[in-house]
Amino acid sequence: MKDEKDKKDHKGKKLKNKFYEKELARMQRELVKLQEWIKAKGLKVVVIFEGRDAAGKGGVIKRITQNLNPRVCRVVALATPTEKEKAQWYFQRYVAQLPCAGEMVLFDRSWYNRAGVEHVMGFCTKEEYKEFLFSCPEFERMIIRSGIILVKYWFSVSDDEQEKRFQSRMTDPVRRWKLSPMDLQSRSKWVDYSKAKDVMMKSTDIKEARWNVVNADDKKRARLNCIHHLLTLISYKDLTPQPIKMPPRQRKEGYKRPPIDSQHFVPEVY
Repeated sequence: MKDEKDKKDHKGKKLKNKFYEKELARMQRELVKLQEWIKAKGLKVVVIFEGRDAAGKGGVIKRITQNLNPRVCRVVALATPTEKEKAQWYFQRYVAQLPCAGEMVLFDRSWYNRAGVEHVMGFCTKEEYKEFLFSCPEFERMIIRSGIILVKYWFSVSDDEQEKRFQSRMTDPVRRWKLSPMDLQSRSKWVDYSKAKDVMMKSTDIKEARWNVVNADDKKRARLNCIHHLLTLISYKDLTPQPIKMPPRQRKEGYKRPPIDSQHFVPEVY
């Protein structure tokens, strides 16, 4: 009851770091339980993260994977397609990244590139764009029928908040790499991207795989809300292994380590 009261007390107010860290840690423990359930039951899970540039997709993905086994939960962030990939069936390179049994794949941007940046920036033809809008729902129904659990998130951020984040990245040398030339061009095409998003939602928000929109102006709230929602979509049980009893260490039985000076050590600067 106390946790529920804490949530109500913070609703509509700026989240305190202590509350945020506590909630995040609690949900990350639940994510570990979900991971073990996916592995034990051989589930195949795909989670798509789409949205405006600087909307916070990478931040929530980082928090989801922070304590998970990369052999069970992996992130896919494909680069610009090669000339060979451009000549393939559009979905082909994404199909290669779909999960095996007992695996969860998080797509940091996905096949929806065609409905967004490719369409707005003219990287695909009008015919290719129309074909995508027609075939994408069928493609998703097909992979769902194959047994894959598909979850789609759209991170929504306001014009003003995106501008603040762009400015922050421009002045921070360790985060400047996050600003690509395409990100900068998106500023001048805000309305075009909005129109493309509206058409995409109308065409691909199917009952088998609905779009889940995350209000992302507040990064911390967006992370908590998204992870909380994800945890509600898959029914799981706690399969946490029993405490491990360490076996006794093998005896040396005459073994001697080689001389210290025979090995090349990293300088102890600190």
